[in-house]
Amino acid sequence: MKNDSVKPKTNKKSTIKRILKMLIEFFPVLIPVTAVCIIFSAIVSVIPALFTQKIYEIIGNPDNFGKWDYVFDKILPLIIWLICVYLLSLLSITTYTQLMAYITHRFLHKTRRKMFDGMQNLPIKYFDTHKHGDIMSHYTNDLDTLRELVANAMPTLLQSCVIVVGVLSVMIYYSIWMTLIVLCGVFVMMLVSKKIGGGSAKYFVRQQKSIGQAEGFVQEMMNGQKVVKVFNHEKESEEDFEKINEQLFQDSRRAHAYANVLGPIIMNIGNILYVIVAVCGGLFILLNAKNVSLSGMAFNISIVVPFMNMTKQFTGNVNQVSQQINIIVMGLAGAQRIFELMDQEPEVDDGYVTLVNAEIDENGNITETKKRTGKWAWKHPHHDGTLTYTQLKGDVRLVGVDFSYTEGKQILHDVSVYAEPGQKVAFVGATGAGKTTITNLINCFYNIEDGKIRYDGININKIKKDDLRRSLGIVLQETNLFTGTVMENIRYGRLDATDEECIEAAKLSGADDFITRLPEGYETQLSNNGANLSQGQRQLIAIARAAVADPPVMILDEATSSIDTRTEAIVQKGMDRLMEGRTVFVIAHRLSTVKNSDVIMVLDKGRIIERGDHNKLIAEKGTYYQLYTGAFELE
Repeated sequence: MKNDSVKPKTNKKSTIKRILKMLIEFFPVLIPVTAVCIIFSAIVSVIPALFTQKIYEIIGNPDNFGKWDYVFDKILPLIIWLICVYLLSLLSITTYTQLMAYITHRFLHKTRRKMFDGMQNLPIKYFDTHKHGDIMSHYTNDLDTLRELVANAMPTLLQSCVIVVGVLSVMIYYSIWMTLIVLCGVFVMMLVSKKIGGGSAKYFVRQQKSIGQAEGFVQEMMNGQKVVKVFNHEKESEEDFEKINEQLFQDSRRAHAYANVLGPIIMNIGNILYVIVAVCGGLFILLNAKNVSLSGMAFNISIVVPFMNMTKQFTGNVNQVSQQINIIVMGLAGAQRIFELMDQEPEVDDGYVTLVNAEIDENGNITETKKRTGKWAWKHPHHDGTLTYTQLKGDVRLVGVDFSYTEGKQILHDVSVYAEPGQKVAFVGATGAGKTTITNLINCFYNIEDGKIRYDGININKIKKDDLRRSLGIVLQETNLFTGTVMENIRYGRLDATDEECIEAAKLSGADDFITRLPEGYETQLSNNGANLSQGQRQLIAIARAAVADPPVMILDEATSSIDTRTEAIVQKGMDRLMEGRTVFVIAHRLSTVKNSDVIMVLDKGRIIERGDHNKLIAEKGTYYQLYTGAFELE
């Protein structure tokens, strides 16, 4: 069964719907309240046109000439009403801006959490096939563009749309002819926005991808800085980065070239339209043209002057909407990348057999217990509701396993391995022979194509992955230490371990000697993957971390490859104690570390070509003999 990550297909419409759905889901009360405040403040901005028209009508009435007291009494209530409405608008604006600040950052908090939680459930293959810097770009650059979309573009878009609809309604009420003139100008604006905005959108999407590539390359160079310097590869790295950086520059330049020209063009179309409305309004008054409107009012100065202001307001908000296109496009591009990460297929886990602490009496009867006993059992539920328990002994068997990372390139061919409880099984072979792949399959990091893998007689697909991996201790060739103290890094193997248990594990691995000589001992802070420690010291902490987990099965993948010969002798004693009574899989290039293995498997191009203990393989004088005597090299 395959479990490949599938890249989902997304589009702008579905992305917008998904963002809105998430916002409503996260804030079922705050979103409607905020929307009401935005709509109210937008409606208030339309009202002055009505007041202005009324005031012009009062002042411009010939019957009112010279009657200033009468005019003032008529205008004063309008002014007071306008002040009250503006105060309410100020309150609504203050409310929605504060709410939007909370909503935006809480939304990002929840989105970031969903991304990270989902990422923890992705299969190892996803991280093997995606640049880590590009994945980090989702949490930095893509989330930042999403923030701009939610915090600025969406409220502005809603507000501008309400204002446009409100102003348009007032325009139609006063004069349909004048409204048609304005709509012709707006139609031209929309054509320009579509043409220029389309080009801007294309390059903003490319820009997001280029940023991810650039950040991925920088992260890769930072991790490999020592290698870069050792091989004097600085110049080549600069040239490689320049190519990526140049592509980012070109995509960004084109995107912003389109974006920056859109605003001035729309603004000047609005200015021209303002002049056209003023001229046409004046002509309508001079020619005594018949007005067609819902109000039934004739063309006069009380209509034309407010209409000019409404035209400015109308085109200004159309321009405001066009200005948000850049933010919207960038935000949607970032959101699409975020959703692609969130929508990756999680690691499939169909297991139902779990690992439990057990008490086993002298007759072999197994009882489940909550306390830690050092003994384990597989808890197997059945369809009839009954439970059976199988003692975890560490019997691991691979039978006729075929596997490939990518289709058509098979890595393992009919591999069979039988590891009995307490046995030490070693894998020997050149790089790429399939040694680490076998341990990856035992951990269920990948699913096999054919064959069976059984653990104490149970198909590992039936075991819950968390429980399977809890029963397996692993020390990798590539050591990963986390930011925190030495004690915390050892305790990573078992979070409920006491300080005494962690120290005992360090003594077992041989790490206690150098840890006690650190400035603050076990409380010494580590950062940047333990950069202040030697490679050997980091490996010793990794071994101690596996030791404190106290698993019944151990996998040692080149565990002593980074340790010098003197340190290796110290570690080997601890390793021998660590491996005692456990089933152990060892991958090693140093054949001296596998001499005492119960079974040694020699792999070549994904096939097991020899198997047996050290003496048997030496007697056969085959590949192992030639490797051991130096006739062949592993690499």
